[in-house]
Amino acid sequence: MQPKTFIFIGRSGCGKGTQAKILREYIEKMDNEKRKIMYLETGPRFREFIKLPGYTNKLASYITDTGGRQPDFLAVWNWAHVLIEEMTGEEHLIVDGMPRSYEEALVFDSAISFYNRAKPIVIHIDVSREWSKKHLFTRSKIEGRKDDSSLEQIERRLNWFDTDVLPALKYFEKAPGYNFVHVNGEQTIDQVTQAITKGLNW
Repeated sequence: MQPKTFIFIGRSGCGKGTQAKILREYIEKMDNEKRKIMYLETGPRFREFIKLPGYTNKLASYITDTGGRQPDFLAVWNWAHVLIEEMTGEEHLIVDGMPRSYEEALVFDSAISFYNRAKPIVIHIDVSREWSKKHLFTRSKIEGRKDDSSLEQIERRLNWFDTDVLPALKYFEKAPGYNFVHVNGEQTIDQVTQAITKGLNW
């Protein structure tokens, strides 16, 4: 199996992380060459970042506390230095939860071109706003997520998808160098997995 690139995009709470991990496990079983899989999950990485005592960390933590969106330069830094330090060119790449803006999508596209990643696959897990709100609120009660601690913060995050993430999604949907897979996320986990598998023609 040649090195492949997968990008999971969808509203918060749509199950991106779950499906990304299922795909990772599938590739580990099916790749006879046993290539390394770089799993780039930006959310947990950033939540650890804002716990640190530095000046930038404190400013970023304040943005999270007040329900704002982190600036693009921090979002890019969050994943770009990982690619620079760890990319060998021989691994599969699974990206979970980014890019989150049109500008970030352009920078990520430049990284894809720089690393000569052939035909990245964008997997859009599509759920409604109300479906996402319900799952985010439930998750916040279970996991104690700081960025989902109130309905007001959840509403702000859902607004970002329409104003910021959706333009990035549309960019990849029209980009000639990408394969785009759209699936209905308002199904069981197994059904979503089957829909993704069908979209990938596996």
